[in-house]
Amino acid sequence: MGRAYQNKKESMAKTAGAKSKVYSKYGREIYVVAKSGGVDPDGNLSLRRLVDNAKKDQVPAHVIEKAIEKAKGTGGEDYASARYEGFGPGGCMVIIDCLTDNSTRTFNDVRLCFTKNDAKLGGPGAVAHMFDHQAVFVFKGDDEDAVLEMLMEADADVSDIECEEGMITVLAPNTEYFKVKTALTEAMPGIEFEVDDISYEPQTLTAVSGDDVEVFEKFLDALNDCDDVQKVYHNAEMAD
Repeated sequence: MGRAYQNKKESMAKTAGAKSKVYSKYGREIYVVAKSGGVDPDGNLSLRRLVDNAKKDQVPAHVIEKAIEKAKGTGGEDYASARYEGFGPGGCMVIIDCLTDNSTRTFNDVRLCFTKNDAKLGGPGAVAHMFDHQAVFVFKGDDEDAVLEMLMEADADVSDIECEEGMITVLAPNTEYFKVKTALTEAMPGIEFEVDDISYEPQTLTAVSGDDVEVFEKFLDALNDCDDVQKVYHNAEMAD
């Protein structure tokens, strides 16, 4: 799973579009999380995770600060979350999470991405049951047994851990995110995470090969170009 997860992240990064798109997506999500849970990252753990990831993705400080300042005011945009599920090129499974102020527009935009790229939009719950809501950490290391023992001593619940090509991947229930991250950072000072996120991890992978690879990449490009799309999760494994 570790290497597959990194490959998936690399695939998604390639289709993330212009930096301004990435900044906009972070700005919107930070605003919504700060508006609903408080503007202090120390008291709003979800906001803290978002800000940390935004910095890691080189989002300028002024973008982060503007979103938080905006959340302090009254009124402002009223965003609602929306999720769409379906099957992408090659029969892979896809989950798309959105933040929208116009659900009709968002649905039409997402549906168009499906219809133009040999994909099929499904109903709610069509594929979500085949994904697990997980905290994901990937970092350099070669002794997963020592890491597992350390996490057990910290009373952190771990779903899976593995070492592959000099990288350790830790999967944990999403509710354990901060406990696991705190345990890792305290036990391993200076640790640098290649991946530090809460994600929907597929229970199985679907091989996508041949002409479907190019179509799938166009599909991801189209989704990431949609202003309202925040995250895309899939179980596609690109054939070499």
